[in-house]
Amino acid sequence: MMTSLIRRIDSSLSLFRGWAKLVVAGFAGLLLLQGSPAPAVPILNDPNGFDGILWGATLSDNTRFVSVEDTGRFQTYERKDHAPMLGTTPVDSTRFTTFRHKFGRVTIRYSGRDTHDAILAYLQSHYGPLDRTPGQIAVGPIKVYAWHGFQTEVTLRFESSLVRGIIFIESATLRERWSEDVPSTVF
Repeated sequence: MMTSLIRRIDSSLSLFRGWAKLVVAGFAGLLLLQGSPAPAVPILNDPNGFDGILWGATLSDNTRFVSVEDTGRFQTYERKDHAPMLGTTPVDSTRFTTFRHKFGRVTIRYSGRDTHDAILAYLQSHYGPLDRTPGQIAVGPIKVYAWHGFQTEVTLRFESSLVRGIIFIESATLRERWSEDVPSTVF
């Protein structure tokens, strides 16, 4: 009687150990999957704005901008004094967004491989070099590059199959306030 009881306890412990190993392995796998394949680069000299305009500024009073959309809480502007550009590179569009009349985001859309290469060089010269260690830059049809500072966050998303990209340059503090109202990666 005693040996059968010991055998039952042994088989129960063995079954428990098997499940415990499976649970631990699953949890470890989940932690590995949550890691980011292309971590953000810290911004070396955070500009606290874009193109000389500080985050939180009012654009409605500025004569260089024209309003293109007003949804109440969000206002979108374009520059009227020159064609859309990032540095010296022409782009498809550059839009400036305010949240409750406070400047908080620039959205830049572009197309073309040469334009992408020029923009990537511009962003690295202004926000810091990318980590080119194997495994740090995502490969595949969609590449995402990111720079994070205390006041500014920059995200570039490039679709190589369509040869187009979008860049979000935004205020880190204002983005937290509006993230409930607007998706952060609308293409």
